[in-house]
Amino acid sequence: MDLSTLYSTPGSNKRAKRLGRGDSSGKGGTSGKGTKGQMARKGHKRKVNFEGGQMPLIRRLPKRGFKNPARIEFSPVNLADLNGFEDGCEVDAAALITLGIVKKTAKGGIKILAKGDLTAKNLKVKANAFSDAAKAKIEELGGTCEVVA
Repeated sequence: MDLSTLYSTPGSNKRAKRLGRGDSSGKGGTSGKGTKGQMARKGHKRKVNFEGGQMPLIRRLPKRGFKNPARIEFSPVNLADLNGFEDGCEVDAAALITLGIVKKTAKGGIKILAKGDLTAKNLKVKANAFSDAAKAKIEELGGTCEVVA
């Protein structure tokens, strides 16, 4: 391979539209901008959400509720899901992901919830948060709950 065999991909080098080069070019005179008005003037840039003076969509839609920007979102794990682990096993984020209980951890981490019954005993559960009922059920069966930052 040498420089004489190199070529550009078809369509990658497109010539610029030559504006204002005489009437016979098809883009002469007004240079494709039409006649008069805001759009024909130099320096005009249309706003992204401009709808021609009509009420913009974002202002027509109703606004309801409140989204808290400081909300901490957790990946929930129910107690019934922990029955897949053997007695005395250590349960952490990596173990939950490998078992397929959690697809990916949310920004806030993993929170253990009390839905369902736990049968596995002596589990060492490490998570970012626990509900009070879940913590009580785990400790009732001889397990430990460790909050990981």
